[in-house]
Amino acid sequence: MIFKRNRPHVAIIGAGFCGLAAGYELSKRGVNVTLFEAEPEIGGLSSAFQVNGARLEKFYHHWFNNDEQVMALIDEIGMQNQVLLRTTRTGLYYAHTFFKLSTPLDVLRFKPLPLIDRFRLGLLALYARRITNWRQLENMTASEWLRQMGGEKVFKVVWEPLLRGKFGMYANEVSAVWFWNKLKLRGGSRGKGGGEQLVYYRGGFAALADQLALQIESNGGRILVRNAVNGLLVKDGKVTELHAAGEKLKVDAVIATPALPIIADLIESHVTQRYVEQLRRIKYLGNVCLVLELDTGLSDIYWLNVNEPDFPYVGIIEHTNFEPPDTYGGHHIVYLSKYLNSTDDLFRLRDDELLQFTIPYLRRMFPGFEQKWVLAHHVWRSHYSQPVIERNFSQLVPDHETPLRNFYIATMAQIYPEDRGTNYAIREGRNMGSLVAQALFAE
Repeated sequence: MIFKRNRPHVAIIGAGFCGLAAGYELSKRGVNVTLFEAEPEIGGLSSAFQVNGARLEKFYHHWFNNDEQVMALIDEIGMQNQVLLRTTRTGLYYAHTFFKLSTPLDVLRFKPLPLIDRFRLGLLALYARRITNWRQLENMTASEWLRQMGGEKVFKVVWEPLLRGKFGMYANEVSAVWFWNKLKLRGGSRGKGGGEQLVYYRGGFAALADQLALQIESNGGRILVRNAVNGLLVKDGKVTELHAAGEKLKVDAVIATPALPIIADLIESHVTQRYVEQLRRIKYLGNVCLVLELDTGLSDIYWLNVNEPDFPYVGIIEHTNFEPPDTYGGHHIVYLSKYLNSTDDLFRLRDDELLQFTIPYLRRMFPGFEQKWVLAHHVWRSHYSQPVIERNFSQLVPDHETPLRNFYIATMAQIYPEDRGTNYAIREGRNMGSLVAQALFAE
């Protein structure tokens, strides 16, 4: 790749969707860009692996039909015909029983709650959509808010198990803002009959990542995989050179998109200790995701929340109730997801050990399940999968600008008040690309 002369050069650390969107925005504005990705493939948490010749996300993914940023980008690059809109089924496993919760009528039939509490449960999503000022919730925990809005019974049966399953020891620290956003998104992604409509991309999310990579390269940019950034050269408060596994690159600016603790490690010798501590103050959970290829499906539910305290996973996502089994050679795809600290014993189990650990729980939930159904299994791990969104999180989030005048950060922790997701990663990446381009051309 030959860069165009007399143009500023920006290095982007990370080729997930935030980094790719930033690279796309900068390159189309006439900036030379180089993206450095430590992993063998682009896409970050949306990267993929092969199942019978098809690409499948390592960690389950979908979009909501109200994810405007990703839809606008897809339109812009002319890939509208790759968007797939489908109605899905949502369910809850509670007291050893399956309940469908896809529509308002399903909620009214949810017998573990008295009738008045079923109404409270159904109205909560409607109420969340009417809240326009999220700051009024910032000083409350999700537990406090959910108890206030739906009552103790609804909280104990529905919400508390989900909070504990997702955040574990941090469950009582999670902000009401985080939960409000979840309700608002899911409540706004409904079809005419009230059922949830979700969006997938033909060929998987990795196919969209590839399209963005092609756009960047056609604009003169580079994407280097297996190329971790390991150092910076700083002069007079600005980064002048970036050191990676494969090269040293002179730069006019840097955009860093990994988790904040990783960024802290990279820049700690160039900034104050107080700033480093600010970056490290935000807590993260990792994730271990067991992906099963089965010769038969488990149920007809796409997204099954599990509200049993001893079940080790927060949910069972049967992907082939969303994207058909034919895509994967007839195999049924099931994700079992667990958020946890990367020091947890479950995170460290070998792949086969994790499968054997899981089988008894699946047999208990699905009595007909047999291990011979498992055609293949895959285990994917992420050390930084979910920031812990605490009360008053806006006071913890660092600015996009840093003490290094041309070093910017755009991470999943900074999309607040929204939660992590491809839609907001794209929004942040494009906004950061625009900001940096304007700063460079104003010099």
